[in-house]
Amino acid sequence: MNKFAFIIHPIEIADIYRKFPLLEKLPVNLVEKTFKYLPPMKVSVIEGVKSPWGEVQGFFIACPLTTRQLLTLPEEVSIKKIIEAVKVAEKLGAQVVGLGAMTSVVGDGGITIAKNSNIPVTTGNSYTVASAIDATLKAAALMDIDISNANVAVLGATGSVGSVVARLIARKCKSLMLVARNNERLSKLARIVMYESGIALEVSCESRKVLCKADIIISVTSSMDTVINPEDLKPGAVVCDVARPRDVSLAVQKLRKDVLVIEGGVIKVPGPVNFNFNFGFPPGLAYACMAETMILALESKWECFSLGRELSIAGVEEIKTLATKHNFQLAGMRSFEKTLTNGQISRIKNEVIMKREKEYNIVASI
Repeated sequence: MNKFAFIIHPIEIADIYRKFPLLEKLPVNLVEKTFKYLPPMKVSVIEGVKSPWGEVQGFFIACPLTTRQLLTLPEEVSIKKIIEAVKVAEKLGAQVVGLGAMTSVVGDGGITIAKNSNIPVTTGNSYTVASAIDATLKAAALMDIDISNANVAVLGATGSVGSVVARLIARKCKSLMLVARNNERLSKLARIVMYESGIALEVSCESRKVLCKADIIISVTSSMDTVINPEDLKPGAVVCDVARPRDVSLAVQKLRKDVLVIEGGVIKVPGPVNFNFNFGFPPGLAYACMAETMILALESKWECFSLGRELSIAGVEEIKTLATKHNFQLAGMRSFEKTLTNGQISRIKNEVIMKREKEYNIVASI
């Protein structure tokens, strides 16, 4: 039986506290410092991943660094810890390993890690792109938004995921707004998108100037903090939050009943899968980056599929085809880690209608 492994890590300190509640009594810095010196370890065995073409077994391997540590420690320290986690996967017999959450962001997008590995490494970003776009299109349709006439914004547009999302979504929308911190990289991406699609394009390093105009937002930053707040969004907007930690503030859920926020890249895994570990999803569901690693194992495709800062459109299309072959499917809509029902979507649409009617009446009375 083919085997795979997937590297996970605590997104925030609360994840450590859930596993070890007694540590809540200790200072955060002390807990993080202690975990910094712990070796990576196997967390669980993943069983029951089964498609019509075969069955695979997997392992969750924990890298004990939080998001903040992975992004603020010296790069060589973080990369060394991730490589140690890959070595654990090798010893368990894994034939391919996926980098989860911020382990795929540190350094050069997995290239250095792959060079120090005896098995193929993937970030899973190609399938993340494919599933994020599919989820966005589905959510837009549910909100009666015609994407061919919509203004779309991509936050974190110059990253490995964001740049390919931008190039692919540009084929479908009326106008596109790209947001990132590096103006030079933004300009380079803009030239590529304009050459490929010819659509109206706007670039900005200031997200608030862009978000208020967007009908659809796909957010894929690697920020440690939220970047989308209640006051940033127009009524009726659809936001696909692909980032972990999330880009959308929890305040949006509480204060903006007139916008639809969905999680991108949530996949239903084929077979009676048992992860033997609770990472916050209902049974049978996984992130798209996890699913990509499973797909490569099912396909016996032993190669570094998604690496570096520049993904290929061909790679996104290929992994989407393989996902269909092995019966991986986009899961139902989820929002803020909970299932989104048709009734909730209807209430959001009604809220938008009422708000627009109120605005119309105010204008008409002037």
